Formats: sequence, structure tokens, C-alpha cells
Amino acid sequence: MSRKKIVVIGGGAAGFFGAIRAAEQNPAAEVLLLEKNRTVLNKVRISGGGRCNVTHACFDDKKLARFYPRGGSFLKPLFKTFNPQSTIDWFQQKGVALKIESDGRMFPTTDSSETIALCLENEAIRKGVQVKTSTGVSKIHPKEETGFVLELLDGTNLEVDAVLVTTGGNPNVEGYRWLADLGLNILKPLPSLFTFNTPEGVFKDLSGVSVPNANVKIAGRKLKQDGPLLVTHWGFSGPAILKLSAWGAKELAEVEYKFSTLINWCGETTEHEVREQWALQKKSHPKKVIQSNQLLGIPSRLWKRLCELAEIDEQLRWIDVSNKQLNKLTENLINCNQTVAGKTTFKEEFVTCGGVDLNEINPNTMESKKIKGLFFAGEVLDIDAVTGGFNFQAAWTTSYVAGSNI
Repeated sequence: MSRKKIVVIGGGAAGFFGAIRAAEQNPAAEVLLLEKNRTVLNKVRISGGGRCNVTHACFDDKKLARFYPRGGSFLKPLFKTFNPQSTIDWFQQKGVALKIESDGRMFPTTDSSETIALCLENEAIRKGVQVKTSTGVSKIHPKEETGFVLELLDGTNLEVDAVLVTTGGNPNVEGYRWLADLGLNILKPLPSLFTFNTPEGVFKDLSGVSVPNANVKIAGRKLKQDGPLLVTHWGFSGPAILKLSAWGAKELAEVEYKFSTLINWCGETTEHEVREQWALQKKSHPKKVIQSNQLLGIPSRLWKRLCELAEIDEQLRWIDVSNKQLNKLTENLINCNQTVAGKTTFKEEFVTCGGVDLNEINPNTMESKKIKGLFFAGEVLDIDAVTGGFNFQAAWTTSYVAGSNI
């Protein structure tokens, strides 16, 4: 009797993790991992600025699920099987320690993504997984009873018993054509993590200025997020913007990334609280120069620009400022309207929403409901998260479950 043959398509984080788990669960099987590029784990190596944000220190499954604009309810029960603590333990058992940073992100203690990539590659070798690079799959043909024939890009065919697809996200719907040909429902892929372009912005020359907790809204919509905000030479970035881009991925695509943002540079500080500050300054420090006396934790360069926009010049004192000028400064601080006219991908960490419809997938096994023996994991699915290690956690979780059941 021939050995069971399992093929994993895609040599990224989910592919390696799923292949390793499949080999553990099927020690007598032949597990083959196919990657169309010449190298594997490319995204792992560049993620987190080359440090690899492996997971996030959130150990409550319900809270963890809330970091996923799409796929949270699907993942929540799966986190009972494999969650961030499972990820920490798995890498620890392989000799790779992870550390928690102040914002909850977790990295290898080496601060090198190569540590994670080598760990996965070495574990795959140890478990007997065969890795073939420069080997792409163009079509999957289900056989009449069980198994599949894979049509490779070089024109050859490969007969296998089970398939795990971990090809990651793709910005173009054509990239999912080979899966749509199987009768699977594909949700249109769209960018999820991106920064905002403001070509006519009045803050672009303040590149590098950041505020620790801004509140950012999309004008005319219910979308809003808070967190650190970074001014860049093209517009705005930072966690507040990235979270907003993830939660608003579909709505912002509908308006072709042309919209207005309303920024409260002081976070949750209200207009009433701001005006109390003005009254206090006028009473206690009437002769102080406003531009030289930044308030509310606003960085000096940003404070100066907000004053300039309110027509408060370099010499104007609190005792001399007009109500009209203070009204404008208040508006600039807590309801700063900026026009966005495009987006920029966040570093190299391209994340998409869309992909294989989760309604097509058995949430207990990650197997296709339509095609027996066909499994999915990672970003090829309609699962995406905000920045912070959550997308990798979804990859570990879904591929572990898929590998356990294939």
C-alpha cells in the first residue's frame, strides 16, 4: 500500500506551520511543501522591520477575537485549540524564546526574524517535510472518489491524497482564479493595512512628529480609532491610522480612498476641557507667548503649526489673543479636518481582506465544506487583523488546526 501523500501549497508562515503539524499527525505520510518562488518564508523575514512580530500577549480568547475586522468570530473557538500562549510554548519547546514589549507585541528575544524562519525550516526538516521551491500550482483537479491531481506550472502533474492551501493574500482577484474554478466563493481582495496620503496636507513638512494618543474619525461615517499617530512626508501613519484602515478597508475602497479625516490631536480631550485650558492660561500666564507655550502634550513643532493655522503669530501673548483665534485653535486641536486622496502600503507588510469565504470552511477542521480533503489556512482566507502580531497568530492557529485534521 502506497504512503499517504499530503501537499501544502505555499511556503509562508501558515504553510510551514501546517506542514509541520501534518507531518506530526501523519508520521507515515509523505508531506510535501510547494513554493512557487525561489525562497520561502519571505514575509516572515521582512515582517516587524526584520524582527518578526510573532504574536500578541492577549490571552483572553474573546478579547483576542476583537482585533480581527474580518474572521474574529470564526477564530474565537479555534483559539481554544491554539492561541498566543500555545504559540509561545511551541517556539519555547524549539529553543526560541519570545519577549513581550510594552504594547503587547511579542518578538523573539534575538530581535531577528531569521530566528523564526530558521526555527520553522529546521523543524520542517526534522519532521521529514520535503520542501520544493520554484514549484507553482496552476490548477487543482479533484479526482472522482478521493484525492487530487495538481497541475504544476511546469506542465507536470502530481497525484496527492490531501491538499492544504496556504498561498497567502493576493491583491488581485485573478490570483484566486484557480480556487474559484473549484466552485469556491472568493470575496474580492482589498488592501487592509495602509497609511493615508494627504497630497495637499499642511503637516507634511513635520515628518517624524508623533502624538501618543490621537483620535481619528472618517467624516460622515461611523469609523473611528485612537492610538499613536505619526506625521509622514506623504500624510499620516501610526497605529491609529492602521487600525482605521483595517476596520474601514471595504468602506474606504468604495470611495477610492478619497475622504476627509477629523483628528483630535489630544485623544479624548473635549472642547470644554480645551477651553478651560485657554481660560487658565489667560488668567495665570497672560504675558506668555502662545507659540512658545505648547499645551495638552502636543509636540512643539505641531503646536506651532496649529497656532499658525489659527493665525496666531510668533509674538502673540495669551492676554492679546482674540476669541476668533482661540476658536480656530480649538478646532485645529480637536476636530482637525484633513483631506485624504490615496493610500500607501504599510512598509512591506501587505495585508488583504477578502479571499476564500469563511462560510466555505468547516470551522472545526479548516476543511472545505464542498471538497473533501481540501484544507485552507492563513491569509488566503477572508481573515485579517490590525497590526500587532495578530495576523501571524491567525496563521499559526488556522494552520495548526488544518494540519491536525488533514
